[in-house]
Amino acid sequence: MAKIETISLKGCSGKSYDFNVYPSGTSFKDLGAIYFISKRNGNHSGIYLGITDDLSNRFNNHHKEDCFKKHSANCISILLNSSERDRQIIEKDILCKYNFPCNDVNN
Repeated sequence: MAKIETISLKGCSGKSYDFNVYPSGTSFKDLGAIYFISKRNGNHSGIYLGITDDLSNRFNNHHKEDCFKKHSANCISILLNSSERDRQIIEKDILCKYNFPCNDVNN
């Protein structure tokens, strides 16, 4: 499926990260990325942020799938990055600034 748009998330460091937005259910190649799950209804309501070394199978039986459904997730945004270390740094920077409901250990 085609990219819908691009959105930016800013981390505690002040750095802005640009994510390509796709509809839920989009198939991806085997690439490393930071991914952002959201509900798009004009604006994006953030639901979850995570990292993976393989986008092609990350969303098959995702451990937070029930939480995504509960919050009506309809978009997956990705920021490609092949470095596991960089992905971890970016994830930590963004999560420092936002409180996404499915990143909460109780969801």
